[in-house]
Amino acid sequence: MNKLLVITVLVAILALNAESFRMPRQVEEEQGTITKITGTVKSYYDSTINTARGYLESIKGLKLEEKAKNLYTDTTTAVTTYTGVLQDQLYYFFYPQQ
Repeated sequence: MNKLLVITVLVAILALNAESFRMPRQVEEEQGTITKITGTVKSYYDSTINTARGYLESIKGLKLEEKAKNLYTDTTTAVTTYTGVLQDQLYYFFYPQQ
């Protein structure tokens, strides 16, 4: 009988302690329509900004700006050279040496 009483008391103490360790339920606050729309727009905006940043970082990694500058320099050098040659040809066409 004593063992049964001791076991009952221990089970009751464990049950009370276990109940005190329960997590209280988190009650979600009701969100209004404007709040939901604003949250959705903000999340889309943030994802768009993050995607754009990722693209910019990948473009910077390719060093396209440096390549474009080099292409411009090479092109202007070639055009300047051929323009000079054409100018000389036209000059000697209109003013031939005698």
